[in-house]
Amino acid sequence: MSQHSPEPDDVFAWIDDAERAREQAGLVRTLRPRPASSPLLDLASNDYLGLSRHPETVRGAREAAERWGAGATGSRLVTGTTELHAELERELAAFCGFEAALVLSSGYAANLAAVTALSDRGTLVVSDAGNHASIVDGCRLSRAAVEVVPHSDPEAARKALATHGGRTLLVSDSVFSVDGDAAPLAAYAAACRERGAALVVDDAHGLGVLGEGGRGALHAAGLAGAPGVVATLTLSKSLGSQGGAVLGPAKVIRHLVNTARTFIFDTGLAPAAAGAALASLRLLRREPERAGRAREVADRLYGRLTASGLTAARPDAAVVSVRAPSAAAALRWAADCREAGLSVGCFRPPSVPDGISRLRLTARADLTGDEIDRAVETILLTAPAGATDC
Repeated sequence: MSQHSPEPDDVFAWIDDAERAREQAGLVRTLRPRPASSPLLDLASNDYLGLSRHPETVRGAREAAERWGAGATGSRLVTGTTELHAELERELAAFCGFEAALVLSSGYAANLAAVTALSDRGTLVVSDAGNHASIVDGCRLSRAAVEVVPHSDPEAARKALATHGGRTLLVSDSVFSVDGDAAPLAAYAAACRERGAALVVDDAHGLGVLGEGGRGALHAAGLAGAPGVVATLTLSKSLGSQGGAVLGPAKVIRHLVNTARTFIFDTGLAPAAAGAALASLRLLRREPERAGRAREVADRLYGRLTASGLTAARPDAAVVSVRAPSAAAALRWAADCREAGLSVGCFRPPSVPDGISRLRLTARADLTGDEIDRAVETILLTAPAGATDC
């Protein structure tokens, strides 16, 4: 007996059920286009150094677009590599302390490239449970055996690495995006050295905030340029632009050029984004105090909020995470903050690995004392019932 085939307009009926389930769980996500100029105080973006609208960053984008055009015109191996891309790669590698760098269209693409190109079916990839979705997807696409170990647990990572006799890879964020806590990089590196494993670290939230003058978490840990270490990062956070990069030994970068699918088959980063990132990088090199200021703002937010009874994770970089009683309460809290003139992030399942919903605040180096006061007052005034019991 043939199975009943749904009518054409019933093919996506299952989406209605999924949508109702999301609504009941308070997990509906919607796009909210923002105007070019917003009255909201921004503690939701990842513009840690306040450079996305800095005149030098904007001028870098404009001049690059005027000189090189609006798009890269092709993949990096065809027509999509300009002299500007090569210049950005050289300066990124030098600033962060690595031998070479490779620029891709996003930080997500950079993580996919690094994990998939450095592993195969015979590889064991050990991944921290708190890792970003892009690392998780890289692990899934790698065809390697993958073992997820408890969050920030070097001993668990060491034991996992010891179970495999072939090529091994330990992958971790440097600063985890949910709670803003830093990975135990020195201990992870020691475990890798002991087992002959490579260490791949996503420094998206460390660049511009940690290390000498914002050179990143690996630089701060004394691991930049180490032969067994590879870094990935994004140009869209502290550098206020868009794009991503992989940094490491020159032979690793050459390998990615020849094997990384998200590099080979993707159009190159737009010149305007490359020009903006390069301008921001040079500005950070001239004004290294911006990194310390971002951390100072994060510490002040954390201190004020926890002193008032809220539960927040102590920030190791520029992310301050404040716990909410439930997903629905977090959503309402963020909406009430917005109505009061403050934009904050709202993290709910499945974005949070532990299932605990949060407000996610991002400290910015350009926030004034008055703006910090205003942000704290707004968060406290709009806090839902039970927020001090989380």
